Order: sequence, then C-alpha cells, then structure tokens
Amino acid sequence: MKKTYRICILAPVNTDQFNQMLLNAVQPVIPDDVTVTVRNLSQGHNCIESRIDLLHNGYPVVEAARQIAQDGFDGIWLSDFDMCGVEAAREAIDIPIIGGFPTSAFTALALSERFSIITILESTLAMQRGHVPAYGLSESFASIRSINIPVDKLSDLDLVVKLTLEQATLAVQQDGAQSILLGCTGFVGVAAEVTKRLQAAVGMYVPVVDPNQAGFSFLVSLVRMGLRPSRASYSKYAG
Repeated sequence: MKKTYRICILAPVNTDQFNQMLLNAVQPVIPDDVTVTVRNLSQGHNCIESRIDLLHNGYPVVEAARQIAQDGFDGIWLSDFDMCGVEAAREAIDIPIIGGFPTSAFTALALSERFSIITILESTLAMQRGHVPAYGLSESFASIRSINIPVDKLSDLDLVVKLTLEQATLAVQQDGAQSILLGCTGFVGVAAEVTKRLQAAVGMYVPVVDPNQAGFSFLVSLVRMGLRPSRASYSKYAG
C-alpha cells in the first residue's frame, strides 16, 4: 500500500482569515499522496509586520507545533517568510518545521547567483535584511525593496502585482538581482504574473519565487526522506 503523508500549514497569526488563501497558494504543488490541513494560532497578533509581532507570536507557534506533532502530522510548513518561532519549535518536536526565507533563498540560488527580496513594509526591511548574513548569503544578496503595502491589503492583487513589478524591475536593472524572492507569504497569486511581466520589462527571464510553494515543496522532500531537525543544532527541550 502506498504511503501517504500529512502536512500541516501553520499560519503564525491569531486569525483564520488567511487559512484558505494559504491552502490555495500551495494547491498547485500538493502531490497526490499528501493531505494538507491549515491551522492558525489561538493567541498573539493577527499579522507579522515587525520584530515585536515575531516575539509575541513565537511561543504560541511552539505550543501549536507541539500539538500538531502530537496529532500525528509528518511536517509543518510555517507560513511566514520571517520564520516566526521555527527555531524554538525545532527544540520541542521531532518532525520537520520550516519557514519562508531559507527555502526561498536556496531555491533562488539553485537558479541564479544573486537575489533580491521584495517585501511589504519599510518596517520589515531591516528585519529581513538580517536573515541574509544569518544564513551566510551576504555575497549572494543584491538588495531588499518594499512595496509599502500592509498584509491586510495584499488581497488587492492588481495593485500588488503592479508595485511588485516596479520594485523587481529596479532590483534587476539597478541592483543586479538575477532572481526575486517575495518576502511575505501573503503574496499569493503574485509570482507567476510578475515573472511574466518582468521578462517583458527587462527583456530576459528572471525567476520570481513564491515562498509558499518553495517552502511547502521543500518540506515535502524532507518528509519523504524521513529527515528532521538535528539534535546537534536543536537540543530537545524537556519542559
């Protein structure tokens, strides 16, 4: 009998308003042998747009991850580019949990040598810039730019695509970017359209990485291989 896998998408926010959107985002890359459930937090802030949001929602992510693991899921896609609570959760569970930045960056670097991040607000620029040296990717980093749109306005797809295209074009033409990371998992339905328009704008193909699809797909690979967080990096927390 063919093995099946259970993946949980965890939205690290205290609202269910993004749950269906996140499921829709990964739908094109869900394999036939994988079932997906979406959960969100029961406490914390309703969006992540700052370091305070990350701190406030981090421990609720750990508690939610514990419950998800106890419920028999095989892996967790934490739908946040900034990986809210991911590192701490790895000390508490024995299934893989991953967030958005590293999987998006490693996907981009499988296809190019330099990437830029297009993010939502000015308040996230320094926070996300900090991910780059943390993963040893400074030499591959071209720039980070924002479209100045908060999370709750990302559903205005036409406006988001327009502003993202403008900043992506500048990142390629002025900053030397060879690929683009979308710096928020709320950028749903944006990557493919911006990729198409960006090719027309700059006269060549430049990949635009959807963090939901890149992260979810990478997680499925880890689950299939039976891999989980290294205890040499993440000592198991007994509390």
